[in-house]
Amino acid sequence: MLKDKINAYEPFDEQEKSDKEQFLKFIDTFDDVLTRDNIFGHFTASAFVVNKERTKMVVVYHIINDGWAYPGGHADGIEDLLSVALREVEEETGLKARVLDDNIFAIVSAPVLGHIKRGKYVSGHIHFDCVYLMEADENIPLKFREDESKGVKWVKLEDAYDESFCDFVRPVNKRLIKKLNNRGV
Repeated sequence: MLKDKINAYEPFDEQEKSDKEQFLKFIDTFDDVLTRDNIFGHFTASAFVVNKERTKMVVVYHIINDGWAYPGGHADGIEDLLSVALREVEEETGLKARVLDDNIFAIVSAPVLGHIKRGKYVSGHIHFDCVYLMEADENIPLKFREDESKGVKWVKLEDAYDESFCDFVRPVNKRLIKKLNNRGV
């Protein structure tokens, strides 16, 4: 159950502690937290995909956010967010990633500004994002979906903070990399 997984999650820092409280309050407040029918927000799943040497991560240039970010997407009613993250990695990058840990690696309360998607306006809302840690072979050719992104690439971890990344992603990347280094995986 999603609430149990969020309850079991150990926050890495003050931001994640606050985000965890927000996630749990959101689950307690709304019946429908897994689909886009909830206009205030919904759960999403993402993947922090690193190479075997743990020196690079794969990123996708999202059209709506106009910047680089790790792969991920909407739960669309699926409570198994790990399976959603795996699906999104394959859809957005062409990679078949290997899960390094079945548990949630990070949580992110990510703002989404109002935007047009497929000709329809989508109001601003929150993505309650659960990020999973995965590994993939950086030598496999990458593919991307032209309807959602402008490209996909591997970047060195030390380059994961530059201005080409989405504003909300840069501090998350910093936290993900710090957590990765602390784990020693």
